[in-house]
Amino acid sequence: LELGRYGEDLAFKKIKRLGYKKIIRNYRCSLGEVDLIAKDGDTLVFIEIKTRRGRPTGYAKEAVDTRKKRQLSKVALSYMKANDCSEAKARFDVIAISIKEGKPQIEVVKNAFDLSY
Repeated sequence: LELGRYGEDLAFKKIKRLGYKKIIRNYRCSLGEVDLIAKDGDTLVFIEIKTRRGRPTGYAKEAVDTRKKRQLSKVALSYMKANDCSEAKARFDVIAISIKEGKPQIEVVKNAFDLSY
């Protein structure tokens, strides 16, 4: 849990530096949760964060499996419907964080996967 929170804080700072705006952290609904929702220009971005200790970022990216993609897609569609932005451009990003010897390596994968439901 502590590692996850640390990873979320690192990811939040990273996307702010990249210029993402209007960031919502830990959006929850009856269908599940998404770590971050932000705007990148005119695109709504749903972001999954995976943090691993002592493993390459590729390992963290692989943790977003088919089941997780489906669940994130459902949450994203629910958010868009509830917030009257169903027509907005949207994408899914994954932020993979690897912490080795106390030093984080952060990789932002834009448009990591397509809507899957």
